[in-house]
Amino acid sequence: MPQTSPAAPHVRLTLHPDHSSAVIATLNDHGPGRDLAHALLAQYRFRRVDDHTAVLARIDHDEPHYAHQAALLLREKGARVEIDSALQREIDTEWTYGNYPMPYLDRDAIREVSAEAQRIHDAIASGHLTMHCHAHDGWTTVAVGTYRNGKSVHFHGEDYLRQEVTDYESEAQAVADFYRQYSVAVRPGPAPVTDIERAAAEALPTPASNAPAPAPAQNIAPSTPSPEWVPVYAADPGDHEALLGDFFAKHEEWEKWRPHDETTIASHESLTLRVEFLHEPRHGDDAWTIAAYESPVGERLWHATATPTTPVEIMRILLESLSTEDIWGQGAQTPVKEQDLAEASRPLDDVGWPLKVGSRLIDWTAPTPGTGAGLRFDTLIKQGDLLPAWTIWGGNTADSPGWAIHLSTHTPTALIQDITFELAHGQARRQPPHTAATAHRLPTRTVAPRLPPPAPRPASKR
Repeated sequence: MPQTSPAAPHVRLTLHPDHSSAVIATLNDHGPGRDLAHALLAQYRFRRVDDHTAVLARIDHDEPHYAHQAALLLREKGARVEIDSALQREIDTEWTYGNYPMPYLDRDAIREVSAEAQRIHDAIASGHLTMHCHAHDGWTTVAVGTYRNGKSVHFHGEDYLRQEVTDYESEAQAVADFYRQYSVAVRPGPAPVTDIERAAAEALPTPASNAPAPAPAQNIAPSTPSPEWVPVYAADPGDHEALLGDFFAKHEEWEKWRPHDETTIASHESLTLRVEFLHEPRHGDDAWTIAAYESPVGERLWHATATPTTPVEIMRILLESLSTEDIWGQGAQTPVKEQDLAEASRPLDDVGWPLKVGSRLIDWTAPTPGTGAGLRFDTLIKQGDLLPAWTIWGGNTADSPGWAIHLSTHTPTALIQDITFELAHGQARRQPPHTAATAHRLPTRTVAPRLPPPAPRPASKR
């Protein structure tokens, strides 16, 4: 087990006092490790309340399991973790759901089904998935919705049993087929929130979570404030799917290949450059992966990755730079020199981004109050290593960014300079934050009982 230091973050995990299975994480320090601890907790869907508190509330009642996994990760990274005795008993208990409709599944398979249902629930709550219609098929809730990337899907079930069942090429086709199947049972909009969803929402930190739901309106579009212009690093992610389509339309020298539904690959005609795009990245996945090679059968020279939350205008600059042959060419195989750092950061230096030089990290950060963005170079990454030496980031902090592009040591300096120029001078649109909070908050209407009713709590089995 890793040795902890006195400066290591101290995290205490306890059961939520007002929810049967939710977990509260309390960080009892003010040190530099606190943000890292929040970032590690976020990997297991803990929602940050403030600097010292985070909450985990799920719709599958499996919070103790994921809290335990988070504790293992925190300890691996050197944190001091204390688990309350009541929570430890929940962790040590083997749970099973009463009257589970798929009795042939073992506990791990049940957890996979629940994790997929949680992903769908989170996509709806965050606005990445818009539900158009719902119906009751006599047993459970069915619905049709469209993801932000354009994928339209039919869904079956509710709470921890909800699953994707059919994909469609267009929203119109998905909605039309939904009406064909369920006819007069179809109701507009998302299904009413269930008791389990409401309990999870109430345990999570949402301001005005107890406010009454507005009266339903018929055929009235909600008023939406106009998007505001902000520095490009603070913009909304935008439509990465559309960006990929535009890239293929503009650059005929790139061949499109889709080996399966989840991934599209762009291969340059020289066969020395490859871009992979993941259409439905899960939590922690990168949406973009780029690699350059010495020759069609040669060694990899450099590679880069980008998160799905990266603003689309920054990704556009990166892709356009790839299409300039002298940018990605043969790449430099010599150690990164001071002049390379100066060239990569020149657009940021020109507009006055502060420079901070540490024993290991060199950082340029945005001077704008209230926003975070920057360029980081890690001097300890070995020159022959393919681990990321460069990080371009935005939102929050460099250690826990809202979005990030990671690039290996030998990434061409000119390509990095293209991106930093956009960081320094680019502008893009962002929806006002209060709009997202209002639109994505779960409603709190009274829900009539459903058949079959969701299990209110797993039954214990020692």
